[in-house]
Amino acid sequence: MLFQKIEKDMKQDDFMVKTLGKNNVKSPLLQTPRIDSPSYKFISEEDRILYDNTLEGFKHHFESGEEPISFEKAGPHGNLFFEPAKTKVGIVTCGGLCPGLNNVIRSLVNQLNYRYGINRIIGFQYGYEGLIPSYNHPVVDLTPQMVDAIHLTGGTILGSSRGNQDVPQMVDTLEIMNINILFTIGGDGTLRGAHAIHEEIERRKLRIAVAGIPKTIDNDINLIEKSFGFETAFTIANDIIRYAHNEAQGAYNGISLLKLMGRDSGFIAANAALAIQEVNFVLIPEMKFDLYGPYGFLKALRKRLEERHHAVIVVAEGAGQNFFETEGVEKDASGNVKNKDIGLYLKEKIEEEFKAKEFPFSLKYIDPSYIIRSAPANANDSKFCSLLAQNAVHAAMAGRTDFVVGNWNDQFTLLPIPSAVAQRKKINIHGELWWNIMEATGQPSRMVNPEGFEIRKSE
Repeated sequence: MLFQKIEKDMKQDDFMVKTLGKNNVKSPLLQTPRIDSPSYKFISEEDRILYDNTLEGFKHHFESGEEPISFEKAGPHGNLFFEPAKTKVGIVTCGGLCPGLNNVIRSLVNQLNYRYGINRIIGFQYGYEGLIPSYNHPVVDLTPQMVDAIHLTGGTILGSSRGNQDVPQMVDTLEIMNINILFTIGGDGTLRGAHAIHEEIERRKLRIAVAGIPKTIDNDINLIEKSFGFETAFTIANDIIRYAHNEAQGAYNGISLLKLMGRDSGFIAANAALAIQEVNFVLIPEMKFDLYGPYGFLKALRKRLEERHHAVIVVAEGAGQNFFETEGVEKDASGNVKNKDIGLYLKEKIEEEFKAKEFPFSLKYIDPSYIIRSAPANANDSKFCSLLAQNAVHAAMAGRTDFVVGNWNDQFTLLPIPSAVAQRKKINIHGELWWNIMEATGQPSRMVNPEGFEIRKSE
């Protein structure tokens, strides 16, 4: 696997999406197939996507007689829970900016309006704050005409914010405004908030669907192979690495040190490095490394410079946090630990080490994080955003709730939000992706000194 395997104690129940009730409304899509084309392909309850599609997994389940774990397949339903003419929809974007947010908003609006005939669609501004009356953020009426060209720009027309909000107040707003479906677009924190909203809705015995669309350039949402914005992020990073490589080559013992996003997972750093094949060291949160000693990073870096006289280093923001003091840990509004700046720390340590050893070098430090996340989506991400949105609409109209639209084995899936946020997806450093990184960079497979080795800067 490219990332860590599923927890062994997970069961099929963890993959079963909740429904609001019976689907007694005929889908308007039934009336739209063209005469010269096949009938619209609707999915059934039996359509599911295997979690493990390997031969080994097949043999195990064949011999044991156990039913393999599977996801609900995403797609249109022939019968709906909500009657389109009476349905009112809310959309909210939360967390940090990410390429593709406007694409998702636009695709939701167009799918709801043109395919299901729903024209009561409102956007809540500035994340979950928009559902809290005291902030007094006005709602936005979303129409196909209004969202016609928003996908051409980055960011989100609805604005965003981080932080927990009062759940009962948010559900009060949904009740007062007669919202039937709430689409929440965001990452781990947003999905946790969506689940809390669902629980309050369920406690009140309301018929409101809550749907999640996975947004994080870190690509770290559990049991989802790819979240939107990720491909654009590492594509842009690819270009920046190319320029950083030019800088490194332009000086004797030139070093370009590039910090990319990746709080807990190094997918952007790894994929960007694979895309351009000019990176010599990739440092990610999933791997431990020492700075000093015969097997430390600084020793490996000096060896590289002595042999080739230039080096490109890509470090994910969450790497090397063990080098910092753990007391007084700060958290952001979403409850995430605020990482210390590993990029500046490495810059300082490289300069300190090589100056002390009188080893000549020229170092350039680059941090393009906010440029990357505010960019518009590239073509493939744009397509992916549209398909996520379309499948979210299909599922919500069929009464699915407390779910996030996912992607597994190149198929779109539905996954209960609690399973999606149960843990962070991380790179398996014993897996194929990390092995590919080792081959592309030529960096040592381990930059950790033997246990018990006394690390001294003079080593």
